[in-house]
Amino acid sequence: MTGKVYLVGAGPGDAKLITVKGLECIQKADVLVYDRLASPRLLKHMKPGGQKIYVGKLPDRHTMKQEEINQLLIDLALEGKTVVRLKGGDPTIFGRVGEEAELLRRHGIYYEIVPGITSAISVPAYAGIPVTHRDYASSLSIITGHESPDKLDRSIHWDKVTNATGTLVFLMGVAKIGYISDQLIKHGRPPETPVALVRWGTRADQETLVGTLADIEDKVKAADFQPPAVIVVGDVVLQRKQLQWVEALPLFGKRIIVTRARSQASELVDRIEELGGEPYEFPVIETVMPEGEEKKAKIASALGALEAYDWVFFTSANGVEFFWRHLAELKVDIRGLHRAKIGAVGPATAAALAERGLMAEELPARFQAEGLLEAFGPRLEPGQKVLLPRGDLAREWLPDKLRELGLEVTEVDTYETVVTGEDDIELIRLLEEKRIHAITFTSSSTVRNFISILERMGLEDPLQLLAGVTIACIGPVTEETAVEAGLTPGLLPEEATIEGLVQELCRWNESTRLR
Repeated sequence: MTGKVYLVGAGPGDAKLITVKGLECIQKADVLVYDRLASPRLLKHMKPGGQKIYVGKLPDRHTMKQEEINQLLIDLALEGKTVVRLKGGDPTIFGRVGEEAELLRRHGIYYEIVPGITSAISVPAYAGIPVTHRDYASSLSIITGHESPDKLDRSIHWDKVTNATGTLVFLMGVAKIGYISDQLIKHGRPPETPVALVRWGTRADQETLVGTLADIEDKVKAADFQPPAVIVVGDVVLQRKQLQWVEALPLFGKRIIVTRARSQASELVDRIEELGGEPYEFPVIETVMPEGEEKKAKIASALGALEAYDWVFFTSANGVEFFWRHLAELKVDIRGLHRAKIGAVGPATAAALAERGLMAEELPARFQAEGLLEAFGPRLEPGQKVLLPRGDLAREWLPDKLRELGLEVTEVDTYETVVTGEDDIELIRLLEEKRIHAITFTSSSTVRNFISILERMGLEDPLQLLAGVTIACIGPVTEETAVEAGLTPGLLPEEATIEGLVQELCRWNESTRLR
């Protein structure tokens, strides 16, 4: 049976600017064919086992020719696969979608064109430039600038285009900016007409250069301003002084790797986005239920004696979640803990307990195991029984100290932390190009696994690749692990929480802006 091809606009770069339908296509695709103009974050939405085919430029291969891409789409569809061809911006605006669609139709292959948000409008908007304004421009032209001067002259009627609309937007024209400016001046635009070039708009790399038709070429050369960029010509550029918004956000300009488990990453990812940064999700751990009869029997034994405990110490929100999963699976009534006092490390753990109707004792000042003893030490008595439901990689410091004080400790691994993370050539490329600004580590296991996965991808010296990248650790234990791994942590929040980590990232970005 012949498959189907979706020709999908990925939007300008910000992963959240894809349409709902475009995202749905990605989620059901068997194969995703993409290039560098599509946000790598969109690839994370593919179903398990989906195939990704990069058709952009690689170190050992030039960009795949359009004819080769066309044939690839046909071959994949004829294999019965659901294929998504992901294109930057809108596929109908200089995206050659007509050629692909015509060829698919000729081979009897079903297809759909899914529009996207074009960079011609969205990229200027992110630079504070509305392409129309009732006082400056009531019309708009979108023009390709990617051709050689002789081709531009054949495809563009400069005498008509120059003054046809209030705003002119050129896509892919950075290399021809001098010629474009000369033609516009020659055909009637004043030399003082404002011009803006916005590079990598809506992404962490976004840069904006402003000038006039008379001086913009010199400014581009002086700044070594490279493509890809959108060129805006017209008085609407003047609005940028009043309407800049994304540059004012506290994490603007920073691409930050989030290594946390995907099931837990949303809070950190959302906060980075809200504050103008670009999160790059690369989960290196996953938490799972323990396997094996012996482990399950130990958990059942520990949870079957809830009435015996004087204390239950939860050291993470994960510990709370999996504790409840086991209660449900074993059909154990939580009311068995009626005589136990509940301790929690950190506000996130306390909040996870509160959601389930359990109120923790006062929170320790330090959000780590040491803080529990500081807070509850005077109330701990020899002979008391303590339950520690936690992960298999938890430190032995707390149970050892409790036993030294004469307490009876029952440790139970309610969840296990496993290595995850697919090979990601896009991540390697961004690191090599120095386009990753910071990496966040929220546990010791994220540090160890991140290094391990880079090595698995064939990197002989991951530490060299990470040189110059700011390392942000959620707390001192994670920081110590990072140092042991050969990294040099640069950020450590005062409060070992996700919000504390986010605020530390904001302070860091502010300090880099002031340099």
